[in-house]
Amino acid sequence: MQDALIYRLLADAVLLVHLAVVIFVVGGLVAVLIGNLRHWRWVNARAFRLAHLGAIGFVVVQTWLGQHCPLTVLESWLRQQAGQAPYAASFIQHWVGRVLFYDAPFWVFALAYTVFGGLVVAAWFYYPPRCGAGRRHARPGGPSA
Repeated sequence: MQDALIYRLLADAVLLVHLAVVIFVVGGLVAVLIGNLRHWRWVNARAFRLAHLGAIGFVVVQTWLGQHCPLTVLESWLRQQAGQAPYAASFIQHWVGRVLFYDAPFWVFALAYTVFGGLVVAAWFYYPPRCGAGRRHARPGGPSA
């Protein structure tokens, strides 16, 4: 009983991490587009942009290879260890899962991820990252701006 609860809680934690990754990938592109229109420096910081490009790149490549998301596989395994059917509804899974998972053919996801990845790459070239974009530089003869 105790082990089942631990596995279930771990599965819910993986689901929340999965949601955070989705928010980062989708929200990252939105932040780049809006941030450049509003002149936010941090959206062009090289580390942020590399992490964002790497995240969507990983999703696109693993989809092209026909693989399931490792977070989905891990969560499913944890739920099975807890004695649940994969995606049996706990409170967290019910609500977060409704946001993350849709019933559609595989090709729909491959196309959507590829198009979204293309948008991220286009934003990379249209709004290129800059070294130190998130830092403020000291003005000559005065305090940091």
